[in-house]
Amino acid sequence: MKPALGIGIAGLGTVGGGVLKLLHDNAEYVARRAGRRLEVRAVSARDRRKERGVALNGAVWLDNARALASQPGVDVVVELIGGAEGVARDLAQATLDRGKPLVTANKALLARHGTDLAMRAEKAGVALACEAAVAGGIPILKALREGLAGNRIESAVGILNGTCNYILTEMQRTGRDFAEVLAEAQRLGYAEADPAFDVDGVDAAHKLAILASIAFGFAVDFGAVHVEGIRSITAADIDYARQLGYRIKLLAIAERTPHGIAQRVHPAMVPLRSPLAHVDGVFNAIVVEGDFVGRTVFEGRGAGAGPTASAVVADLVDIAAGRVAPAFGVPIRWLDNQPKAPIDRHRGTFYVRLQVVDRPGVLADIAAVLRDETISIESLLQRGRDPGEEVSVVMTTHETEEAAMGRALARIAKLGAVTEAPHRIRIVPN
Repeated sequence: MKPALGIGIAGLGTVGGGVLKLLHDNAEYVARRAGRRLEVRAVSARDRRKERGVALNGAVWLDNARALASQPGVDVVVELIGGAEGVARDLAQATLDRGKPLVTANKALLARHGTDLAMRAEKAGVALACEAAVAGGIPILKALREGLAGNRIESAVGILNGTCNYILTEMQRTGRDFAEVLAEAQRLGYAEADPAFDVDGVDAAHKLAILASIAFGFAVDFGAVHVEGIRSITAADIDYARQLGYRIKLLAIAERTPHGIAQRVHPAMVPLRSPLAHVDGVFNAIVVEGDFVGRTVFEGRGAGAGPTASAVVADLVDIAAGRVAPAFGVPIRWLDNQPKAPIDRHRGTFYVRLQVVDRPGVLADIAAVLRDETISIESLLQRGRDPGEEVSVVMTTHETEEAAMGRALARIAKLGAVTEAPHRIRIVPN
């Protein structure tokens, strides 16, 4: 058996602790897969006194995580600090520039600086491995790079944020509103004290930028991702979705369109026939369409100590065994400059909820605005029949362009009988 692979770990939180436990509990099994033992030789974290459930067995403790890059005996660095800047970025750059492989679960870092890091890795001839950055324990990046390498990918659509999926699942299950379920998720540890990255869609957008780059072969481009979160979803929307045969999910979508590659994160009405409609709680799932393979579905836990540690150690095993692949599927010089489709060019169907004063002519006025933008109504629901009272009007449309829908809703919002801003949710076909 070859000499052991020396590992340095930066960050010993939930995931870092999970990596230590996996390497300890499954040491013999991992060694057989890797062809050598994997030894943690140095670590760095904020709190040296914290109990992590696994003995560090003489690993050197470094107060400055950046020092892991130059630590003798460390052959590969695992970055689990998080964040796109600061120590995480400094450590990643220093590790690669010193000719050492880097394993990271840091989606923000890769979404914003992935191309630069991949160039450094290629220049040094070492691995930049990031399976844990997208969908936790689901090996979706490896599947795209390797198992589906012969396919022209047409689309990748997924639930990539477990916090949002938990909240929407509980809203659907209990009929409670967003704020109440979010507070419960925070108490249970499924949501952070500041949940903005999750509920505003940023976390899913970071992951989508990485996923899309590997799926479609272009330089990672977080700025091209259209991002919306779930704060505006109400219990009423959840109920109307049920009546119409849908479930509401926060989706991350990358797909080929006539205008280029679309990348967007937003709530969506998902038909019950879709496998994504039945992915509940903190689970993640991704549906990939390839030209030869057709549809493939990946589902599993997208976060947590065990699933994410599983992905980190899978990357370590590849490095130990000498299996090195370009981080984004192809060498940097082969990444395409494919056009990115702006959200205004998206074509699809829409759910629209309006709050209006119930009086004669209101629906005619709304219909006239839609007619002017060549938008036709597929279905219409109205609750309440007391003249002069405020009622909900819910409609779904036939296919139209995003820009036309935006113009129509802006005009509808100005109608005297409309009492609050119109609310729309995009409908996905499957």
